Amino acid sequence: MRDPYTDLYLEEACLRTRMHSRASRQGMLRLFRSEAEDGFMCKRCGSYVSSALALAGVLNRNHCPYCLWSRHVDLYQSGDRLCACKELMRPIGLTRKQTRKKYGPTALGELMLVHACTGCPGVSINRLAADDDAQVVMRVFDRSLEMDASGLAQLAARGIQPLGAESRSLVERHLFGNN
Repeated sequence: MRDPYTDLYLEEACLRTRMHSRASRQGMLRLFRSEAEDGFMCKRCGSYVSSALALAGVLNRNHCPYCLWSRHVDLYQSGDRLCACKELMRPIGLTRKQTRKKYGPTALGELMLVHACTGCPGVSINRLAADDDAQVVMRVFDRSLEMDASGLAQLAARGIQPLGAESRSLVERHLFGNN
């Protein structure tokens, strides 16, 4: 059960720091929610998934770190949770982020998971989380190398360029470090 006094304190803190927009206040409240309120059960493998920022390293967690399956919950942008589909999304490959974050150049080229919805034609990309199973990510990458030309064309039409075999060393360095 949530403590209304904590929410009130956080709301006041947001206002004091000039976070006047509703989105900013909601973001601040999300950072301080308890782990029990901020997790979910994976609909694919049944594992409990914590969305705690300290574990995942991402604010908007919607994929399982154990099987990498997701749910079709976002419609326009990451974290909006406006999609009515809510079906499972299968991890089908990896891509690299094509846009730069405003806080530095290191986000350019960040590895991203590509998910395809099992209930509609939706495709999305999601940031890898800090606690994602690296071996499972590698298996997704290996399976994506077998994608046929029509699957590659469908992703290209959506502006998604999946990583190919030439990117294996990049993926391994990202997941397992420099060896």
